[in-house]
This record gives sequence, C-alpha cells and structure tokens, in this order.
Amino acid sequence: MEALILEFASIFRRIVVVDFLRYFIPASGAFFVFWILFGKALRHRFIQKKKPESNRLWFEFTYSMSTIVIFALVGVGIHYTNKTGVFTIYRDVAQYGWTYLVATPILMLLIHDTYFYWTHRWMHHPKIYRHVHKIHHKSTNPSPWAAYSFHPLEAVVQAGVLPLILLLMPVHTFNLFLFLTYMILRNVLGHLGFELFPKGFIKNPWVNWNTSSTHHNMHHHHFHCNYGLYFTWWDKWMKTDHQLYEETFEEVTSRKREANTRQKLSA
Repeated sequence: MEALILEFASIFRRIVVVDFLRYFIPASGAFFVFWILFGKALRHRFIQKKKPESNRLWFEFTYSMSTIVIFALVGVGIHYTNKTGVFTIYRDVAQYGWTYLVATPILMLLIHDTYFYWTHRWMHHPKIYRHVHKIHHKSTNPSPWAAYSFHPLEAVVQAGVLPLILLLMPVHTFNLFLFLTYMILRNVLGHLGFELFPKGFIKNPWVNWNTSSTHHNMHHHHFHCNYGLYFTWWDKWMKTDHQLYEETFEEVTSRKREANTRQKLSA
C-alpha cells in the first residue's frame, strides 16, 4: 500500500508541475507582453478600454491553481486507466498510419469544441450558473490569468473532455501534446483582453469561423452569447452569437493608435 501511495504521489507531482507550467508560461507570457511591455502601444486594441482591478487578477490566478490540481488528478486517472487498455495512447506512427496521425488533432478539436459549447450552455442554466459557473464570470473583463479560473466542479467538467476523446479514439503521444498545448494557447487568447486579429478578419470566409478574443470577451461581458471555444459554428447554428459581434470586432480593430495616445487605462 505504501508503495502505491508513493507511486501515486510521484505521478501526481510530475503532472502538477507540467500542468502548472502549461498554464503559467502562456498566461504570464501573454500578460507580460500585452499588458505590461506593449500595453500602452496597444491600448487601442484593448477590447473594453479599461483594465480590471489587481485583486481580480489575483482571484483569477488563485482559482486557476485549484483547477491545475484537479486537472492533475484527472491526469493521474488517465495514466492508470491507460494501463488497463481502456484508452489507446500510442507512440508508433505505423500503428495507425500518417493519415490518421494528421487527422487526429482536427477530430480532437471538433469533439472538444462541441463538448465545450454544450457543457458551457448547460453551465449557464440558472441553477448551475449561480453555484458553479459564476466563479468564471466574476471576470467580466478577463485577463490571461482567467484561462483556468474555474469553480472546482467546472474544472472537473472541463477536464472531462480528454477522457472522452481517449475513449472515442486512439491518440498518438505527439497529438496529445499538440492538443493540450493548442488548448491553453487558445484559452489564453480568448481571455487576452486585446484583439490581435487584423481588421477584416471577421469578413474573410477562410478564417472567420475561428473565435477571436473579442468573441469570448463579449461572452464575459454580456453572458448569454458566444459560447463557442475554437469555432463560431455552434453559435451560428444555435443562434447564440451576439448580434453586435461583427460590429464590435470592426470597431475595436478600426481604432487608430494616434487617437488613443491620450487615453489612460485604469491600473
């Protein structure tokens, strides 16, 4: 029994460190670059024009730490479940071929986007929202630190997509790494507070099905709209996209830097 406890503790410790770095490096990097280093130069691209209070940033970081612990526990569960053969996490590309290797991350993103949209809408049910999802929405003007700012029960729901994917399909270790990396990068982008995409992005049919920072920022600001994670498809199909999304995006990306040089963002 003691050996099992020590093994569990060792695996948990490693996964916690990896999950912490996977969150902290992108979130802190984005915060430093866009909020501190180039904050003044890019203030015209700050979506809501006003920074949140510093205590709100600490709130986001604190809840993100609890989320990392929960994600790590799920990771330990995946580790042991994989040993039983329930999941197929493989290393040899030849086992399923190159075509499957390339197609896998696309399928993973489609599954995750669908899972996120519908669980997200479920968490906006009044009875669920006030006890769980309300924590995330305390950030009405989010920062990169809000990427993992979830109530513990919501963290469990968010973590549930990975076991689901592994139940549905074999996943190469590289694609697992790629998926988890892309997930946090897009999460940080959605909570960045700055719009980085160029003017006209939203009117380009080749790319406008991707969610932008403005898209998710409007969800935090208006609550009952723009539920999608990676893509805008479900919001369009279910008519939950904010009617002023395109107008807001164009307004943000049309601002002139010179016209904003005298504006001062609240610290």
